[in-house]
Amino acid sequence: MTALYSKPDAFSAGECDRITAAITAAPSKDAMLVGQTKDQFLRTAKLVWVDDVNGLGWVMDRLIDIVRKSNADQFNFDLREFAESPQIASYKASDGGHFAWHSDIGNGPLARKRKLTLVLQLSVPSSYEGGDLEVMPSARVLSANRSQGCVSIFPSFALHQVVPVQSGVRHSLTLWAHGPAFR
Repeated sequence: MTALYSKPDAFSAGECDRITAAITAAPSKDAMLVGQTKDQFLRTAKLVWVDDVNGLGWVMDRLIDIVRKSNADQFNFDLREFAESPQIASYKASDGGHFAWHSDIGNGPLARKRKLTLVLQLSVPSSYEGGDLEVMPSARVLSANRSQGCVSIFPSFALHQVVPVQSGVRHSLTLWAHGPAFR
C-alpha cells in the first residue's frame, strides 16, 4: 500500500480556475468548529461544499473515477459510497489559515466510515507561501505535490496537516471515500 499517492494533472489549470471562480459566489462557513466546540487552534479556513454550488456536478464525476482507479491500483480498501459532499477550503494568510495535525477518522457516524482522503490542489503554487499539505503515515512526514490540478490520496487514518499559509491564499478540495469501519 502506498502511504501518499499522487495523480498529477488530474484536473487542468482551467478546470481548477473554474472551480475556484465558482466558489467565490457561494456561501462559505468558517471552519473553526470541531464537533460542537470552537477551536481556531486546530483549523482556520473558509469552507464551501461542492453540493451547494451550481454547475460543479462534473467535479464529483471526475473525483469518483480517480478514487476508483487509485483504490484499485494502490489501496484495495472496501469502499462503498461517498457519503459527504466534497469540501473546498480556502486558507488565507490574512486569517492565519492552517489545519493542525489530525486524522479524518473521528467519532461521528460518517467520520468512522472514512477510508480514503483525496485532496485536489486548486491553487497555483506560486500564488501562496506555506500552506503545504503534509501527511505522516508513520514516523516520516511526506509533503504532497503542490502542482495545480494534482490529486493526493492517502488513508483517512493517516495524520496530516496544512501548515500555516504565510502569504496569499491556498484553495483545495477534499473528498472522502467511505466503507465499513476499519477494525
